[in-house]
Amino acid sequence: MTNVVLISNYELGRQPFGLASPAASLREAGANVRCLDLAVEPADLAALRQADVVGFYVPMHMGTRMAAPIIPQVKKLNPQAHLVCFGLYAPMNEEYLRGLGVSTVLGGEFEAGLLSVVRRVQNGTAAGPQPEPVVSLARQDFRVPDRRTLPGLEKYAQLMVEPGQTRLVGYTEASRGCKHVCRHCPVVPVYGGRFRVVPQPVVLADIRQQVEAGAQHITFGDPDFFNGPG
Repeated sequence: MTNVVLISNYELGRQPFGLASPAASLREAGANVRCLDLAVEPADLAALRQADVVGFYVPMHMGTRMAAPIIPQVKKLNPQAHLVCFGLYAPMNEEYLRGLGVSTVLGGEFEAGLLSVVRRVQNGTAAGPQPEPVVSLARQDFRVPDRRTLPGLEKYAQLMVEPGQTRLVGYTEASRGCKHVCRHCPVVPVYGGRFRVVPQPVVLADIRQQVEAGAQHITFGDPDFFNGPG
């Protein structure tokens, strides 16, 4: 069984969808997946030492900056691990990240690429040039995010209804990309005005499992939640 560690450093105080979504696909394929959210929990050094693949989720500038000093530390701890960076900021910083020791860079719809990396490691063909596209906009068959090894919702930012009264907050994504091409936005270099929708049953199942875990409020992280579907 291939051991995979997926790491998030910064997700605005939310439980990271960007770890839970690929974790579902990788576990379905037989990988042993450990999700680490270093924003709210310490590094699991034992899991990192045993990992065959370590993936760093870099959806924004802050997360990328925070991952940068950790990547060489993980490489030193486990020189044999195949290091991956995935998320919006991975393609834009490809040269820099590879210079830190990253072997595979994935942007856009990254779940299929991560699965391909794990299969290459399983087959002993991980060395050599990256065959997966650095940016993929291929339509995916999304799975319900698997949040089992993520910290509980109580570890994350909460909604203050009024002074002294808070609610546990869940977080999900119903779409990716954006149909706009605003020049200031990091979505545009990757998606180029294109838009990808997470199927409604997947979104509702993800919300349902978070409510069952105690969520009393749900936030959406879609870049273009109101305008995209139109």
